[in-house]
Amino acid sequence: MKKEAVYKGWKYKLHEVIYGTHTRAGKLFDIVLLVVIVYSVIIVMLESIPSFDSKYHRFLNFSEWVVTILFTIEYILRIICINRPRRYIFSFFGIVDLLSTIPKYLSYFVGGGSQYITAFRALRLLRVFRILKLVRFVGESNNLLRALRASRTKIFVFVFFIIIISVLLGTIMYMVEGPQHGFNSIPHSVYWTIVTLTTVGYGDISPQTGLGRIIATLIMIIGYGIIAVPTGIVSAEYASGKKEGATKIDEGRSCPDCGTEIMRADAHYCRTCGHKLSDD
Repeated sequence: MKKEAVYKGWKYKLHEVIYGTHTRAGKLFDIVLLVVIVYSVIIVMLESIPSFDSKYHRFLNFSEWVVTILFTIEYILRIICINRPRRYIFSFFGIVDLLSTIPKYLSYFVGGGSQYITAFRALRLLRVFRILKLVRFVGESNNLLRALRASRTKIFVFVFFIIIISVLLGTIMYMVEGPQHGFNSIPHSVYWTIVTLTTVGYGDISPQTGLGRIIATLIMIIGYGIIAVPTGIVSAEYASGKKEGATKIDEGRSCPDCGTEIMRADAHYCRTCGHKLSDD
C-alpha cells in the first residue's frame, strides 16, 4: 500500500508538471517545450536548404536525434502519468505528438525518399497550440471559437451565395470574352472570377474587350465588399459573446485521470470522465 501511495504521489506530481501550468514547474516545462518545438521546426526548414544541409548535415542530424529522443520521452511520460492513456493516445494532440515523433525513426530504416517522411516533423508546430491553450489567454481563444461556431450557418450561406455569383459571372465572362481571349471554358472563367473576387489577381487571364473590362471592374469592387462580410459576421458574434460574459477559465489545471483541460476554476469534477479533482 505504501509503495502504491508513493507511486500515485509521484504520478500526480508528474501529471501536474506535464499537463498543468498553474505550478512553477509546469510553466517552466511548457517554456522549455516551446523552445524545443521552435528549434525543431527551424531544423526542418534548414534541412530543406541543400547548401546549408550539405555544410552542416552532421550537426542538423545530431540535433534532430536529440529533439526526437526528448519528444519520445515526453510522449511516454504523458502516457504514464494519466490513468486513462487511451484518451490521450487517440486524442488530436496525442496523434499529432506521435506523428511528429516517428518520422526520424522511419527515415533511419527507409533511406531513399526520407525527406518526404521527415517533412512530417513540421507537425510539431501544431503542438504550440497545446501550450497556448493552457495559458491565461485560453479565455479569449474560447470566445473566438464560440463566435465561429455561432456564425457558421451565416458563413455557410454567404459562401454558398458567393459560389452562385462566381458561376453566374464566370458564365457571363465566358460569353463576353470567349476562348480567343483566354477564357477557354466556363470552369476556367469561374476560376478567373474567384481569383478576381478575392482580389488575388494572378494575371494569367485578363479581359480584352471593353465590356469584359467593365464587368471585371464591377467584380473587383464587389470583391472588396465580400471580404468584409465574414469578418463582420464573426466580429458581431464575438462582441455579443463578450457581453454575455465568458465562463471563468482555470489557469492550466487538467484532469489527472483523462488529461482533459479543466475549464472552470470552481470545478470539483472532470466534465469528461467525472473524476474528482483536488482543491490545490
